[in-house]
Amino acid sequence: MLKRQNPSAPEHIRDPAADGGAPSMSHNDSRSFFNLSQLALSAGQSKPSAALKHSKVTYFEVEIVDVQSKKQICIVDKVSVSCSTLGPHFVIGTGPQWYPSRVGLQLEHNGPFLKDSVSIQSLAVSSIITLYFTDLGQQVGWTTFFLTEYTGPLLIYLLFYIRLSTIYDQAESRKNFRHPVVHLACFCHCLHYIRHLLETLFVHKFSEGHTPLKNMIKGCAFYWGFTSWIAYYINHPRYTPPCGYEQDTKLTNSMCEAGNHFINVALAHQTNSEGNKTCFPSPTYNPFTWLFLLVSCPNYTYEAGSWISFTVMTQTLPGKFETD
Repeated sequence: MLKRQNPSAPEHIRDPAADGGAPSMSHNDSRSFFNLSQLALSAGQSKPSAALKHSKVTYFEVEIVDVQSKKQICIVDKVSVSCSTLGPHFVIGTGPQWYPSRVGLQLEHNGPFLKDSVSIQSLAVSSIITLYFTDLGQQVGWTTFFLTEYTGPLLIYLLFYIRLSTIYDQAESRKNFRHPVVHLACFCHCLHYIRHLLETLFVHKFSEGHTPLKNMIKGCAFYWGFTSWIAYYINHPRYTPPCGYEQDTKLTNSMCEAGNHFINVALAHQTNSEGNKTCFPSPTYNPFTWLFLLVSCPNYTYEAGSWISFTVMTQTLPGKFETD
């Protein structure tokens, strides 16, 4: 008769290690193995080494041709796709006597000059690119251009104001006294060009572009020539000043100079309230900016007003030409 097994009695589990079998994994060991496997899976695949990466780099061959003689100047090879048209390769290749602002490159013979920001890749039709070279001549920066243009009239007028012996007769200069209008005209003229110089240095924002040297010579010839013409007559010992215009014209000239300055400051900060977008200035609480309601560029209006008041103050013919 079989004996029924008591279900409440504990079962005896045999250890395989006791019979020479494989040892069993404990509960702590299985948990450690599980954590290790999860860590390996979360790490993902390891990134390949940088040495195993291979990228194909495209290069271009650029031929530089003189626009007048049609002769080949040089060939620049292995030009990267990200290279700009006026990069160091082209400047050095075209000749050591030329610097970047003097080099003009064209894609076609009579086409426009390429900008500095244009990349070679945007111009390429094939692996060989032909560019036409033009010597733009001596170049000067815009800051140098305006400083030279405005410094001349300031110094030239002062030379006439002190009445040099090489310009006026000294005996006649000592005999005739200076009228107050002469001093007032010197003050207004110097104030005008000192304002221009200070605004050139601290207000106006010029681009990194350049202009030919001949343009600066033309501008200096105009400003310096008219200043010499005006200063000669106003500071002459025989100069006869007008009567009754000193106070009115002095106030008008000062207001126009102040208005011109405030308008230039407003034009130099053409940004909106957020500061990320350029916008045209509008009238503010400053009364000098209210002229924006009538004209687009009040600085020219104030400039004309200052020269008109100067002409009325001195009653000179060269001043009228300067106003025109």
